[in-house]
Parts: sequence; structure tokens; C-alpha cells
Amino acid sequence: MTAETLNRLRTQILTLSKSERAALAREIIADLDGARDDTVEQAWDDEILRRMAQVETGQAELLTRDELRQRVRSRMGN
Repeated sequence: MTAETLNRLRTQILTLSKSERAALAREIIADLDGARDDTVEQAWDDEILRRMAQVETGQAELLTRDELRQRVRSRMGN
């Protein structure tokens, strides 16, 4: 693709509405990312369910925002 063609394309894209540009960007990114890996999606779904079960059964340690900040700061040496 020549620089001139690319500039024309860029100009045309900028005439699209914000939502149209966003949809186009999503399509381009999806194409660059390649095929979706359903095993990864399933692994994340399983992990979410596991963590929810830990919260519901009281096995998870829940932190307040202040507790989380304190832990992060202590790990960062602040």
C-alpha cells in the first residue's frame, strides 16, 4: 500500500462516527489477534467460578481498599 493510499484511507476513516471508528478498530484488532482460543476462555471461566466459590464458602481472604493499599505499599517499600 502506498503512502498516498494510506493517507486517503486514514482521511476516510476519520469521517466515520466515533462508534463506527470504534467498531472498525475492534475488527482490526480481532484480526491481528488471530483466532480465539476457546480453551483459554474456558480456563478463565473456570478460574472465575473457583474464586467465586472461595468467596462464598469463606475460604478467600477479602480485603478492604485500605488494606489492599497498605499491602501494596509495603510490597513496594513505601
